[in-house]
Amino acid sequence: MSRITPHADRAGSLLPQNGLLNRQALYLRPDPTRVIVRPFKPSTEPRHLNPRDKSRANEIVDRVLSLDPIATANQLRDILANFDGRHRNLLRQFELRADAMEDAFHHHQQFSQQQRQLVGAYFMNEYSFESAALFNPSIVAHPDQAGIAEGSRRVILSLRAVGEGHISSLTFRSGVLDPDGALAIDPPTRLAGLPVIHAYDGLAPVGCIGLSFNHDSDLSERVVFPVTEAQANGIEDARFVAFEDEGKTIYFATYTAYSGSSIRSELLETVDFLNFTLTPLRGSAARNKGMALFPRRIDGRYAMIARQDSENLFLLYSDDLLHWEEGQMLMKPEFAWQFVQIGNCGSPVEIDEGWLLFTHGVGPMRRYAIGVTLLDKQDPSIILSRTVEPLLQPEPTEREGYVPNVVYSCGAMRHGDLIALPYAVSDTYSNFTTIKIHELLETMRPVGGEFMTINRIETRPTGDSL
Repeated sequence: MSRITPHADRAGSLLPQNGLLNRQALYLRPDPTRVIVRPFKPSTEPRHLNPRDKSRANEIVDRVLSLDPIATANQLRDILANFDGRHRNLLRQFELRADAMEDAFHHHQQFSQQQRQLVGAYFMNEYSFESAALFNPSIVAHPDQAGIAEGSRRVILSLRAVGEGHISSLTFRSGVLDPDGALAIDPPTRLAGLPVIHAYDGLAPVGCIGLSFNHDSDLSERVVFPVTEAQANGIEDARFVAFEDEGKTIYFATYTAYSGSSIRSELLETVDFLNFTLTPLRGSAARNKGMALFPRRIDGRYAMIARQDSENLFLLYSDDLLHWEEGQMLMKPEFAWQFVQIGNCGSPVEIDEGWLLFTHGVGPMRRYAIGVTLLDKQDPSIILSRTVEPLLQPEPTEREGYVPNVVYSCGAMRHGDLIALPYAVSDTYSNFTTIKIHELLETMRPVGGEFMTINRIETRPTGDSL
């Protein structure tokens, strides 16, 4: 486990603290060396350019099966020498790919296991799933707290990874928060892999699929990659929450499925981060993005914060978790740093005083910043107080990246008397901070009351990359 020392610069000296945030030198950056193996489908040519009796896939299979046994064995040996250490069970993955291509084998009467494996290799490719960005994190308590010291907590960070073609997937990191809020992150494994996909019977909701990872895999190996047409170009901005219901904890994540031309909201469910269920949400509110589920029912109903239009936040309720219709207007852009639009930064965090809702605002030059609002615990449609100035915003020293001038989060959690807030910088990498709850509440402006000025928080590089 690598230890993250808060506030240390590259020379090891302490950095001054600024305002409310206890920023840490936690730089989770994209790593192009982490790759998955996924199916490859050759592009097709217009028939008038290259008339052919068979598909390109069939012709490639014919060429592979025309090799003699020695050439086949040599080709397979060369592939394993180059790629086997980069993936788990590579030969088995080749066989599964060949199994999915039975039509390409039907006119060949005899072929060996090695030939099938080699055919599978020709129809797979490596994909660097986080080569471009690793951002928009959320944080929840790990389901396994065994062996953790008193006052500490094992946690899971979810992150949006972006690779070639701007395709987004979901990846994870584990770590431990100590009693003071310092976070130690477990280094990710070199390997990464995809799950087995399960189709559900007619009793399941339409479009529902299951994913199962190898039980021997490390959490950081598991990549939830797009598997449906609705997700073809991305699983984006998963907002994880530990949902408490009748004494059980279920982890839900609302995320945006992007097909390349349209979006919709979907729901991920897991209890162990090993087996997942992905289900499309229904109703008029599910046609937009940025939905965040409350961590428990309110008056017996599920509740959600969402942006149904392009700029405001709404409070929604549902009886069945999967169907969400238009809700009640909750917040509009009010301050200069959010005049373009506002949105949530993950699920509301329950504290004694109410619900802390972290929000992002978009201002001039499409500059994103983060603030917070306190909602009434019994009736979250009531706003009790808010920050008028941003808690966190990009500064000139930390503005460059895939999308400049952005700070963003997909979910915070309570840790004792602290709020643990992971956040992304410029849609490129992720960092981490903690905030003392009582200090945050003291600086928030009661609705209709006097405003207590808070210091603006600047973000700047604070340590080595991880």
